[in-house]
Amino acid sequence: MPTISIKKTDLFEALGKIYTFKEFDELCFDFGLEAEEIDEEELALNPEAALEWKVEIPANRYDLLCREGLFRGLRVFLQMMEAPRYKRIQPDKDKIQRMTVLPSTEAVRPYVAAAVIRNVTFTQDSIKSFMDLQDKLHHNIGRRRALVAIGTHDLDTIQGPFTYDAKPPPEIKFVALNQTKEMTAPQLFELYSTDSHLKPYLSIIQDKPRYPVIYDKNNVILSMPPIINGDHTKITQNTKNVFIECTGTDLMKLKIVLDTIVTMFSQYCKEPYVIEAVEVIQADGTSVIHPELPYRFEVIDVADTNKKIGIDITGDEMANLLTKMCLESTVKKKGTKIKVEIPPTRHDVIHACDIIEDVAIAFGYNNIVKRIPNTNCVANQFPINKLTDLLRSEIAMAGFTEVLTFALCSREDIADKLGKTIEETNAVHIANPKTQEFQVARTTLLPGVLKTIGNNKGMPLPLKLFEISDVVYKDKSTG
Repeated sequence: MPTISIKKTDLFEALGKIYTFKEFDELCFDFGLEAEEIDEEELALNPEAALEWKVEIPANRYDLLCREGLFRGLRVFLQMMEAPRYKRIQPDKDKIQRMTVLPSTEAVRPYVAAAVIRNVTFTQDSIKSFMDLQDKLHHNIGRRRALVAIGTHDLDTIQGPFTYDAKPPPEIKFVALNQTKEMTAPQLFELYSTDSHLKPYLSIIQDKPRYPVIYDKNNVILSMPPIINGDHTKITQNTKNVFIECTGTDLMKLKIVLDTIVTMFSQYCKEPYVIEAVEVIQADGTSVIHPELPYRFEVIDVADTNKKIGIDITGDEMANLLTKMCLESTVKKKGTKIKVEIPPTRHDVIHACDIIEDVAIAFGYNNIVKRIPNTNCVANQFPINKLTDLLRSEIAMAGFTEVLTFALCSREDIADKLGKTIEETNAVHIANPKTQEFQVARTTLLPGVLKTIGNNKGMPLPLKLFEISDVVYKDKSTG
């Protein structure tokens, strides 16, 4: 799970109370999080870390990945404030910022969305938090920028309308962030090939004939996503108006990232939680307004929720618990139903079960009474499991060592290396394999055992190995 560091002084100021670590740990547990003290090894390297605590954030709670969102969530949970209302304003047609997407981007990173937050007051700490949140989102939902990359720019240094294009690398030339010399894209790639921070992202577009690039009315380059922004639009403490653009290959995740960024940092605007919309003219000529900042409603049943959690509370109590979790709720149908409003910060709420989980968290897991189930049943082992257990015992007593190998393997392991074609194997293929080692479900145990032998050549002979496990075949009758 991702971890964020927060300064104790900032926490105490936000919550209006000085906490001991034990008290803060208990508060985090009640809110569904886990606090950590800085370990001695880290303190030795950085003594200032003693002024901070760490908090582990669930991977799907993008709204808590920065101190702004965490403090806001805790304040609502402690009923120190109401959950804010996020508002999107859309300027007149002659004033709205526009981003035009050219068809050349479709083969590289086809999607883009943008927004503006105005009249911002930044401090050094809030800028650092702004950048840290971008890094967390890049690594988490953005899958190390492969799915989504974020660019933030000082709007007062550029002039719209903006263009999202893909150009041959030698034609892209600009001063990259924190650089002083203008360089072409190939020169930047050579420079960053030894950079520990940016090197991992180069492969995302390195083999493409065209690289994505965003530029303004005067051909000033804002960024070359997903690699680097331009130095011309660098965010500083003097920045008042911020232009935020997100590019990617997954439109849904791109919208989530944009919503998260603008809702977290619009609190620094002169009019908090107000975001200015940007019009994106897509490659097919259609127009879309971003960000969407959707509010939607779900209805849950009070009796069903109580049954699933193992508690017995009224609809009013349940609605209050959900409101503490930033899910504004009202009681309907004489207390039997709860109407729950899902804000644009809670993209983790997909089904009713996610709302029920928040009820359990707010109620307190330690407050749920443990009960013995009312049902009685006699357990019995599956015959296949009983048979395999007996086989394992007998084979092991004969001097063989059991191995346990991966259920997924490469196509070559079950086909080419065994003298077969992949069609003959009748294998089940993984739709989006992350590595070449896990492309299909195994149809035979032999590759795993042979790999085990190959990795243990230094062991004394004979190697007497066996494996009893599942294999997977495609059901031809299902088409």
